[in-house]
Amino acid sequence: MPNPPKPEPLDPARLPELARATIRAARFPMLATDDGGQPRLRPVSPVRTESFTVWVANLRAYHKTGEIAANPRVELCYLSPEHDQVRITGRAVVEEDSELLASIWEGNALLRRYLGSPDNPELIVYRIEPARVRFMREWALEYHEVAIEGDG
Repeated sequence: MPNPPKPEPLDPARLPELARATIRAARFPMLATDDGGQPRLRPVSPVRTESFTVWVANLRAYHKTGEIAANPRVELCYLSPEHDQVRITGRAVVEEDSELLASIWEGNALLRRYLGSPDNPELIVYRIEPARVRFMREWALEYHEVAIEGDG
């Protein structure tokens, strides 16, 4: 049996930096939700990321809207081209900060093109508040806990 590759040891102090680099490289994470006990997974395109807090735009008509309303516990999984992974486990909360929503709207040509107005009643922006962040180097088969800013 061939020997699996052995990843280089990780410096725990670098985990937040490595995780953020993976998020930047991956760009389009998969969002996992619960549909009445059936897991659902789909790619999403974040409209804003600050450290490990991620905002995702959505339309009310999408099925995931009901899934998140019923169970706001979600997970994002990022996979970089080098196969490093970041998993952000948290809660999806409807963003209500009007200044932040205006900033997201102004910075996203795709939203403006397809929705026409930030007041479009179909638009929902979820803020995914991280409760847990894990990083795994390609082939390591071991997740490392990443400190979330503000954790003591």
